[in-house]
Amino acid sequence: MSDVRVNAEQQQQQDLVKPPVKRSLTLLILTYGCLFVGSIASSLLAKYYFVHGGSSRWVSTWVQSTGFPLLLFLIYAPHYVFRTTTRRPFTRFTRRHLIFSVLIGFVLGLNNFLFSWGTSYLPVSTSSLLLSTQLIFTLLLSVIIVKTKITFSNLNCVVLLTLSSVLLALGSSQDKPAGLTKSKYFIGFISTIGAGLLFAFYLPVTEKLYRSVYCYPMVMEIQMVMEFSATVFATIGMAFDGGFKDMVKEANHVFTKGPTVYWTVAILANVVTWQLCFAATSGMVYLTSGINGGICMTALLAMNVIGGVVVYGDEFGGVKIVSTVLCIWGFSSYVYGIYMKMKKEEKEKENGEYSGVKTAEDGEEEGVKEVEMGKVEDDVATADDRV
Repeated sequence: MSDVRVNAEQQQQQDLVKPPVKRSLTLLILTYGCLFVGSIASSLLAKYYFVHGGSSRWVSTWVQSTGFPLLLFLIYAPHYVFRTTTRRPFTRFTRRHLIFSVLIGFVLGLNNFLFSWGTSYLPVSTSSLLLSTQLIFTLLLSVIIVKTKITFSNLNCVVLLTLSSVLLALGSSQDKPAGLTKSKYFIGFISTIGAGLLFAFYLPVTEKLYRSVYCYPMVMEIQMVMEFSATVFATIGMAFDGGFKDMVKEANHVFTKGPTVYWTVAILANVVTWQLCFAATSGMVYLTSGINGGICMTALLAMNVIGGVVVYGDEFGGVKIVSTVLCIWGFSSYVYGIYMKMKKEEKEKENGEYSGVKTAEDGEEEGVKEVEMGKVEDDVATADDRV
């Protein structure tokens, strides 16, 4: 039938606009739960590898992305197992999606490498607080790339979280682990800041890309391509640096906990938790926004600080206490801002003033026509459950 034919103008709008998502509260809570577990566990396990004798930054980089095949379950299960959608995997996965996913994946690979350098030298608590500096750049890039509106709640949150990192930097001279040279500490410091900046770029760019995505499984498809590209980047580095030989040597002769713990905890558990972290991050960006994903990640860094103190005995002096309090305060103010916004929308809905469609104030591009859920004229998308 000609009814399923979409003209060029409508097709262009569909490519630019992310159709409003059926925001299941259960799915959002589950996604954040996975982000909570994945973020904290992956950071602690990444340090665990170095604490007990691991020394290869390329190995640490490689395990962060090599678990991408695990995402196949999230891609194929909704259609073939749970029957929750009629959309087949990789339907409408265009060349544009592929190209941008590959390019972003290489950026993610570089981000992972810088994170590994920082983790190898810095305490978990210090690196976690330093990573929160990405938030101010995430906000700025979100304003430029996806036209996010600056509100008091997100600006206040960014200022407080950035201030917490500045305080940490000023007091970092007393946080240098024993036996670590100033030059190595500086390398770790700069590498961690660099990782944070790249992640700040990653969040709004992926949000922009997700505007042409029609369902949650498609987000996982894009994420899998990104992780595959990051794995290619890490594998090349491993090959040139002898990383694969280092893994065998470390497991049998260097790692203090023995080969069994090396392969199951330092490698396998790292692989699983990093995929959980990255997949949940992508899901959070898709369900909410890039800046919201960045704020949630930064708030979890406060938990990483506490985790570093509890698990590895990191020092937790006055500066870190103040930084952590500011971090929690900033996130709490942001959550309160979201709560007030939801109350306002609820009131408008009761008065018949709320349209239920995202506008430019919610972070969408100005001048782009919004499409109501179920009204997109697409022979595939109309049959999908946009979850």
